[in-house]
Amino acid sequence: MVIRIIADLIQLYIIVLFVRLILSWFPMNPWSPWAKVARGLAKVTDPVLVPLRRVVPPLRVGAMALDLSPLIVLVGLEIILSIVRSR
Repeated sequence: MVIRIIADLIQLYIIVLFVRLILSWFPMNPWSPWAKVARGLAKVTDPVLVPLRRVVPPLRVGAMALDLSPLIVLVGLEIILSIVRSR
């Protein structure tokens, strides 16, 4: 029962992180309802992403910088989820 709840919470966090990533690709008006959703998702995901960004700097690709921290967190959470589900 507890393992099922932990697995569900990890899966929910993965979905929240994925939605935040998708919303970050689109420019938003600061007063739109989607901007409020994006800010709320950032409050939930930043405690994990910000410390990782300090350790793993963005990858420079020409004039662009690619933030790898969400990808690292997603892979890590999927590994943890597979371990939790195997028990």
